[in-house]
Amino acid sequence: MADRRKKGTGTLIERKDGRWEGRAVVGYDDNGKAIKKSVISRSKADCQKRLKELIRQSYCTTGKLPGQAKSSMLFGEWMDLWYQNYCKNSVREGTRDGYENRIYKHIIPEIGHIPLESLTQNDLQEFYLRLKLNGRLQFVEQNGKGLSDRMVRACHTSCRTALEKAVCEGLIQVNPAIGCKLPPKKAREMQVLTHDEMQRFLIQAKHDGYYEIFMLDLATGLRRGELMGLKWSDLNTDTGELHIERQVCMSNGKLITVPPKTKASIRTIILPPAVVNVLAEYRQTLPEGSDWIFPSPVKDDSPRNPQTVYHKMQLVLERAECKKIRFHDLRHTFATMALEHGMDIKTLSAIIGHTSSQTTIDIYSHITTDMQKNAANAIERGLGNPDTSIDENAVPRPEQHERKVFKPKESKCREPGTGGVYQLNDHLYEGRFTPRLPDGKRKGFNVYAQTREECEKKLAEMIVEVKAKIAAEKAAMKR
Repeated sequence: MADRRKKGTGTLIERKDGRWEGRAVVGYDDNGKAIKKSVISRSKADCQKRLKELIRQSYCTTGKLPGQAKSSMLFGEWMDLWYQNYCKNSVREGTRDGYENRIYKHIIPEIGHIPLESLTQNDLQEFYLRLKLNGRLQFVEQNGKGLSDRMVRACHTSCRTALEKAVCEGLIQVNPAIGCKLPPKKAREMQVLTHDEMQRFLIQAKHDGYYEIFMLDLATGLRRGELMGLKWSDLNTDTGELHIERQVCMSNGKLITVPPKTKASIRTIILPPAVVNVLAEYRQTLPEGSDWIFPSPVKDDSPRNPQTVYHKMQLVLERAECKKIRFHDLRHTFATMALEHGMDIKTLSAIIGHTSSQTTIDIYSHITTDMQKNAANAIERGLGNPDTSIDENAVPRPEQHERKVFKPKESKCREPGTGGVYQLNDHLYEGRFTPRLPDGKRKGFNVYAQTREECEKKLAEMIVEVKAKIAAEKAAMKR
């Protein structure tokens, strides 16, 4: 049996005509398909030599292994080379910021001066300890000097992967990152809103003008980026079908639109009729011609910033007297409600876009376990006691607590695009609206009234007129 050739050295075969042919992968096209080249020679030794030269040249031209890569180079140089040539184009655009932050702000400044061949496990271990104790570069007063366990583990992952590539390319013999002691991996605590908290949360969200966003998320369990990436063309109001085909995220300080997280995340879900009706009414309040379901209030033809919506959610939670949760916990709240109301795992997995049902089971195992226990107890009660009649007088009744009616709290800040009302004296109020005109400059428009209520009414009417004029001017400019 012929010896198996080492990965990355190509293949060498003898042709029927007696000549030798060497083949190697020299790159990949835009679709990820391998690009192959071959060399032919009359002797095996010469063909082997020409094949090595072909691979060496292709490494230099395709960026697979740049010519400056060598064992004596600095670790920082190898990290940069690895990221730019191997990693950058293989990760999602929205993920690159995290990689670049770890590599260029933490790894290279700390241990980038050590030669690649001289880097030891002890160097890495001391580096992780420094990150844990004094690694934070910003928000030190709020979060302390040290980085989180999750960030330390992420830095280790980048180092280990880059060093593993160096081993594969023969630059070093052993990966020093293997065997490092790391902070324990902790799963983020899942929190869900109770029924009462959801009621208060949605009441306050409606008062603050964010009802449709949070209501839709609690009804579908969409990820934050998927929610902001929805367009009206994705919604069929007749059938209630909602197509999830994109998500919005930040990259280099700009909003970008990218495909969903996985293939399973590209999905279609059916909305309840009540939710469809709410969205249909909400659409009437948006500027005409808006493509996005949740457009930016400050930038034309742009979705809302997911980070801005997260900060707004925290304010709504605080005013609604709810516990502080992450935006992703709204997704957990939806999943928990669905399971508690009898939805099967397979259906839930398809709705929330998990790759497999096992992922859903692993995440919500505590919920399914409780459901199984309740079912088992119910069966036991039914089987163990033939006499199922219950003495109502013997059953203790919980004390009836009168539920308080929640009143939404007033926000100190007005919503973008609604102007402002200012009291000039005891009998005069001014309403002011300062939009950006089509030429990019801002212009102020004012109304006056004797009461705040009258001024708010006049201001709202004036804003509608001004926005209509601006829209007409923009349409004329396009024509």
